[in-house]
Amino acid sequence: MTYALTKKQMALAVSCALALGLVSGAATAQTNPTKEGYVVDQRGEVAKSGTGLCWRTGYWTPALAIEECDPDLVKKPQLAVAPAPMPMAAVTPTPAPKPAAQRVQLNADTLFDFNKAVLRPAGREALDDFVSKSKDINLEVITAVGHADRFGSDSYNQKLSEQRAAAVKAYLLSKGIEANRIQTEGKGETQPVTKAGDCRGAKSAKVIACLQPDRRVDIEIIGTRPAK
Repeated sequence: MTYALTKKQMALAVSCALALGLVSGAATAQTNPTKEGYVVDQRGEVAKSGTGLCWRTGYWTPALAIEECDPDLVKKPQLAVAPAPMPMAAVTPTPAPKPAAQRVQLNADTLFDFNKAVLRPAGREALDDFVSKSKDINLEVITAVGHADRFGSDSYNQKLSEQRAAAVKAYLLSKGIEANRIQTEGKGETQPVTKAGDCRGAKSAKVIACLQPDRRVDIEIIGTRPAK
């Protein structure tokens, strides 16, 4: 709170201040532009009442208010407000490719004639279908494992199973699959599908037909399937 003086009151206040040696005749608001609107003493300080209130001049306006005397009227500087950070767009991680394994069992009677390792037309068609269905897999390796039935010696059946696996590999190479992606192996007659006692008897058309599941080539493809 401050006192507003009329011109008459201001003159009286200045006279009193001179008598007390507080102000000089030239001490007015103009002597200190930053305090114009207030009575100042010879030190340039604002003259105050006994209760600590500042003496205002007759031309004081709120626009001339100073922090020392009228802090509530002084316009406070606006603090710069930092703009709110832009929200970060949610980043969706790229799905990792899914491991894929596909196993196909191709019967030797489809791929080859009995006791042969040369691909039949039906065998080539079966392999074409296999290659077509595998196109959506990022290929790592294809394994072709040949098998034989029990007729014949162990060494003969081992060789026959290897030749059948090699024939499959040669055809896959002709379809554009890289050689280092294809592995072959022959198991001979060591891994029959038929159980002991299923196909009894000597070699005959009936027993040969019964042992058909043992004359096969197992193909396994391993790679990754792109995530959807």
